[in-house]
Amino acid sequence: MAQSMAEEQSAFHPEVVTFGETMALLLGGSKGIEYGGSLEKSFGGAESNVAIGLSRLGHRVGWFGILGNDPLGRMILKKIRGEGVDVSGARVSNEAPTGLMLREQLSGKTSVYYYRKNSAASTMLPEHLDASYISKAKLLHITGITPALSASCRETMLEAIKIARSNGVKIVFDPNLRLKLWPLGEARNVLLQLAEEADYFLPGLDELKLLYDTDDFDEIVDRLRQLRAVSIVKGGDDETYLVDKDQVTAVPYFKVKHVVDSIGAGDGFCAGFISGLLREYELVEAVRLGNLVGSLVVQMEGDWEGLPTEADVNAILNNQAHVER
Repeated sequence: MAQSMAEEQSAFHPEVVTFGETMALLLGGSKGIEYGGSLEKSFGGAESNVAIGLSRLGHRVGWFGILGNDPLGRMILKKIRGEGVDVSGARVSNEAPTGLMLREQLSGKTSVYYYRKNSAASTMLPEHLDASYISKAKLLHITGITPALSASCRETMLEAIKIARSNGVKIVFDPNLRLKLWPLGEARNVLLQLAEEADYFLPGLDELKLLYDTDDFDEIVDRLRQLRAVSIVKGGDDETYLVDKDQVTAVPYFKVKHVVDSIGAGDGFCAGFISGLLREYELVEAVRLGNLVGSLVVQMEGDWEGLPTEADVNAILNNQAHVER
């Protein structure tokens, strides 16, 4: 007899749990959305991108959220499941649609257009959380996108943090500041509060300049040192900064010859870094793995398609030659 979704979920022991909104994605071609002919269909969401990245790197990971009971939502659920991510905690809604985003790249600039107001994901409630499922994980990965979606999503995130804290689950927080979702003042208050709860804080340098209202790197570092979290600052000048207690360590990027699409690089970094934590690497080596995964993501178009497998990563780290034929 086939397992029910509840039985399937209770039998799964994830190393990492993450949740949030995953949207359908339509990509414009070389002429853009307005003048182009066809659009390429895919999907994207920071949390599901990280989940897929971790699954490809050989880890047990669960993602949940709410999708519309529509063709796009069903497509997304099947695709994420097909990547080896446990989605037994995901829900589909008959009351609200799957969120949608359009993206184009013209004149070297990427533009994203969201159609996510009142989406299924924005209806998430604290009672949708399965405390037992979260408590089984080693790490809870969260982003600042989810609390921007609605007041109930914000309450849900705070409850998830409470569950994680009470069960010894470490929290990895990527602020993923999205100014199209909420004003900076509101975002600053919420995201800095969440940073106080994190064990690992993974902001971008540009995000920190906005959140801390300063361009002074030393001042930013001083603010980060006031957190209990280990902070990893992405987006430096050819390096990522590890801020741990009184030490700042610069970890160089893996250079690439050609960047195809920078979207998803931060999520790739998070997946690589978390993988390093799970493998009990030293923090510098975990950051280095994050840098490597991020460098591979930018060499392929799409939010998650370029995420490498464990074999891909090992081949690069071991300097294995590529056999073309």
